[in-house]
Amino acid sequence: MERKKIEDLSYKYFLASLSDELSAAKLCRLSAIAGSAREVYHMTEKQLKQAAFLTDIDRAKILKRREDWDPGKKEDELHQKGIHLITREDEAYPEDLREIAQSPYGIFYKGRITDPCKPAVAIVGARMCSEYGREVAGQVAMQLAAADVQVISGMAKGVDSAGHFGALRGNGTTFAVLGCGVDICYPPGNRILYEKIEAAGGILSEYPPGTPPVPMRFPMRNRIISGLCQIVIVAEAREKSGSLITADYALEQGKDIYAVPGRMTDVPSAGCNRLIKQGAGILLSVEDFLDDLGITMEKRSRQHTFSKNLLEKEESLVYSVLDLQPKNIEEIRQKTKLTVTEVMQSLILLQKQGMIREVFKNCYIRT
Repeated sequence: MERKKIEDLSYKYFLASLSDELSAAKLCRLSAIAGSAREVYHMTEKQLKQAAFLTDIDRAKILKRREDWDPGKKEDELHQKGIHLITREDEAYPEDLREIAQSPYGIFYKGRITDPCKPAVAIVGARMCSEYGREVAGQVAMQLAAADVQVISGMAKGVDSAGHFGALRGNGTTFAVLGCGVDICYPPGNRILYEKIEAAGGILSEYPPGTPPVPMRFPMRNRIISGLCQIVIVAEAREKSGSLITADYALEQGKDIYAVPGRMTDVPSAGCNRLIKQGAGILLSVEDFLDDLGITMEKRSRQHTFSKNLLEKEESLVYSVLDLQPKNIEEIRQKTKLTVTEVMQSLILLQKQGMIREVFKNCYIRT
């Protein structure tokens, strides 16, 4: 039995490895008509020609891949890199992914796969985001993770990374869906984040190990991000942001979309404001959002209120004028009517309590 499982893994890996050559739809259809990856591997050239949906180029790629395939060596490659593979032939394959258009035949992953018994929310947004977008994504992700909601994103710079880091701060689980092989950290500067995500959740991709990151693969991976969750949150997006592709996939899949509103003059928020105009949910507070999910934050709210009640008058004034839009010391002084010394002392105390953060030199936001 154990030997059969090993052989099955090798055949599944063979078929899943073709995802860098054939579309997901063709791979799934090929598996369905043959009965299994094992049967696909043993199909003759004549049998492949009977599959009318395959082109001559497709057949040539399948035969070439089989010719070069060394089952034992390929299995060792997965094990040595700590990579797992789950396919549509496996019961544990995420049910939400089975139902989407262009459902991937297989998912390679490091760490673990998403838990179907827990809610999952995707947080996506602009790579070149504002500090507001970065902070909102991080705060939302942190509170979702603390409420045992799985956070899913794409590990890109900007909002995606902020969402992952926020989930980690909330001691929760987070999953990154890549547009390259799971053995490749992309972007390269996210190595620390990559390792933390693997330890706290998982790194996922439909592409086989070694597949390089190329632009055409990232829009396609977005269907998996939305497919693995129940709700997609767009934290910040320009009018033609790639994040809106994820929102489009979510709509096609029947998922709910929430957008974080921004000022009408803020270019990075134009895409979110457009989504809201088109009927997306408005994310005004995490507490309200969690109520929609049926999750309460009662305990955390009480703790936060208790902390605010301990503040002195000057600290309360300073805290009250801060939000997620950075404000400098002069703006704070003008709004509170306090002296510069009083403002500075209050800022230091609020920082020590973890209630605010300095995002730029002398510019502060709430945490």
